[in-house]
Amino acid sequence: MLISQKPMNDRKKELLVKIIEEFIDKSCPVGSKFLADKSGLNLSSATIRNEMAELEKKGYIFQPHTSAGRAPTEKGYQFYIDEYLDKKNITQSDKKAIDAIIKSNLKLREDSRSYLKNIAKEIAELSNEAILLGFSDSDFYYTGLSNIFSKPEFDQQHKVVGLSAIIDHLDQEMTKIYKKVSETDILIGSRNPFGQDCSLVITNLNTDSGEILGILGPIRMNYQKNYNFLNYLKQKLTEKN
Repeated sequence: MLISQKPMNDRKKELLVKIIEEFIDKSCPVGSKFLADKSGLNLSSATIRNEMAELEKKGYIFQPHTSAGRAPTEKGYQFYIDEYLDKKNITQSDKKAIDAIIKSNLKLREDSRSYLKNIAKEIAELSNEAILLGFSDSDFYYTGLSNIFSKPEFDQQHKVVGLSAIIDHLDQEMTKIYKKVSETDILIGSRNPFGQDCSLVITNLNTDSGEILGILGPIRMNYQKNYNFLNYLKQKLTEKN
């Protein structure tokens, strides 16, 4: 007989979101003292520790062996994406940055391949993530991989080796997903063909040529920023004038 889990109460949800957003920002496990002092939750350290223990028991966070703080698990990130991601709210600064990139490359627009590759390079620099660009199911381009390897989580050699092995077979992995991409999707951790330590935000550009474009980063990536970033970029690239 299966026993269903109780729904997460609002306090646990708010605490989990604070842990995830702080970890995304700082890449450091989040402790109860910080949450009591800086999160604005108006909870004592003892109460927060109890709630964190429950969240850990349910698999949303874990305690790295080197720290007393907690970090999100894949399940925690997926909950955040499903329940809290604002899929419409791009910042004005990101809009302006993308508009400037599109405008600076308009002279290349007649050569769609050079146009998109040049934009991909600038988007990789702006987002500090890797950009994957598919022109067909056997024709791909990527840039910005050094951005991923510079992230603190890839200080661990086994993660670098694992990601490097996948990159060596990038064409094969892109071929597998090329025809499956339609609307903007987030493939996180174990759902991501580029390894469980990474996540991929990817979309079909809905152009006549059928290109796909993705942002690849660590599982700790800023999903809010990258999702809206990619959707706005897609909108600008598919405008007819």
